[in-house]
Amino acid sequence: MARIIPDDWKHLAATGAAERERETLALLEHALPDAYTVYHGVHWTRAEHGFSVFGEADFVVVSPSGRVLLIEQKAGFLRETPKGLVKVYLQTERNVSIQLARTQENLHRRLTVAFGAGTYGVDALLYCPDYTIRQTSIAGVAPERIVDATRKAQLATVIAQLLPADEPRFANAAKIHHFLADELALTPDTSALVGQAGTLVTRLSGGLAAWARQLDFAPFRLRVIGTAGSGKTQLAVQVMRDAVAAGRRVLYVCFNRPLADYIARVAPPGAKIANYHQLCDWVARDGGYAPDFQASDAFAKLEARFADTPVPERWRFDVLIVDEGQDFHPPWAAALERLLAADAAWWWLEDPLQNLYMREPVVLPGWVALKALTNYRSPRDLLDYVRDVVGRVEPLAAELRSGSPFDGSDIAVSAYGEPGAPAAACIDACIDTTKRAITQALALGFRKQDIAVLSYRGRESSALASLDQLGPHRIKRFTGKYDLFGNPEYREGDVLLDSIYRFKGQSAPCVILTEIDFDTLDARAARKLFVGATRATMKLMLVASQRAATQLMPPQ
Repeated sequence: MARIIPDDWKHLAATGAAERERETLALLEHALPDAYTVYHGVHWTRAEHGFSVFGEADFVVVSPSGRVLLIEQKAGFLRETPKGLVKVYLQTERNVSIQLARTQENLHRRLTVAFGAGTYGVDALLYCPDYTIRQTSIAGVAPERIVDATRKAQLATVIAQLLPADEPRFANAAKIHHFLADELALTPDTSALVGQAGTLVTRLSGGLAAWARQLDFAPFRLRVIGTAGSGKTQLAVQVMRDAVAAGRRVLYVCFNRPLADYIARVAPPGAKIANYHQLCDWVARDGGYAPDFQASDAFAKLEARFADTPVPERWRFDVLIVDEGQDFHPPWAAALERLLAADAAWWWLEDPLQNLYMREPVVLPGWVALKALTNYRSPRDLLDYVRDVVGRVEPLAAELRSGSPFDGSDIAVSAYGEPGAPAAACIDACIDTTKRAITQALALGFRKQDIAVLSYRGRESSALASLDQLGPHRIKRFTGKYDLFGNPEYREGDVLLDSIYRFKGQSAPCVILTEIDFDTLDARAARKLFVGATRATMKLMLVASQRAATQLMPPQ
């Protein structure tokens, strides 16, 4: 099954030309082998190019070797004229062969500038799924590069012939993908649920990931203070892609192991990804130290060992990205600085409102600071709710701005338990209320895989963490173990259950934030609410104790 980029095309409503192109994508996805990649543009309409990817090309297929095939799809009726095959648009006729040749030549020119002549391969194909060409000699396109209605079922076969799977790999194969992603302004979307194999990709029209990378100063030390949904992680992935494409060594370090696991799946090959303690372990072991993780102070000893271990050249990087900087201890910054090569760029990404451990900010004297307080991920009314509730005790929350086009998500708050009831009774009530919230979410049209049930508590103290079922729904949860390749293992299930601590940096269409309980909405409680609430891209449902729920009701 071929990889389709962007890959969330199946969930988009489309009509007309876009629907025909979706049909072609479905055909290519199932008919081409795994090693092929198909770039497309059905997500958006460009005024100058319709749904095209590059010039007049509707699809760009990249083979395992890195060879490129432009596919121009012409649905509907065509005219065969002495000057070639033409497509009629209202009162205008366009020569198909000239369009295709112009697109191919344009791409040749761009790739030559980028990589040099003879370092890549580009071919072109005309696909006419509704029209049978009677005179191929006057079509203006070589017959073997035309797939008309009579050969529609052979489209994938023809592509495979033009793009052999066993062809030697081009030296610039990885850079070809980077080039096409830049042409489409694509970046990995970190909205994917943790543990999902698929990587969503979105087109950026601007925002943090686009303009922050235009900054240029020396030494490059940029502290990005960005709110949830502002694009910090997308920025990190784009910076990594830029570095790898330029042949620079890049290291991404975060605090949260689940986030590191996720970023490792969407980062470009060649980037080094770790959470801080993973990095400490790697460097310390490379220096001959074997940590004893059974010891009570194992992590403190590991941190100290990393800070004292001499740094060989193989552990120096040209670009260092720190994500979740609000969770880092001040000594960690000094230890990381030793990994910088000469003239290295250092990015520090953080969100004070996601500082759940109530740590003091790391002091970074002389750094340039950039604030990004626009949330593009959460619906507008959800952000209004966050500003109102969290903003009561966290002034920064009151400054947040919404960049989402969506509104009217209708935050739901459900209370459980009676004041003074035994702990066991409260737990049972919480579980029952959470079950009803899942049922409500399904009734609203969300699929089970769209729902993330997040505990306000940590994984160790959650009453839900050990459950295999919530009503009729099988729970998908982290087992606490990793496979031989370092990937987290999950219990198979339909609905994801995790904690807000583990789910930071990720999001889901529908979030059920459960086990919420506190006496007073203080700074710590407000930050935990903020983290959980801003994971939702469409719907937020809160399941809270009676005493907490009274402080969480949305304003009427």
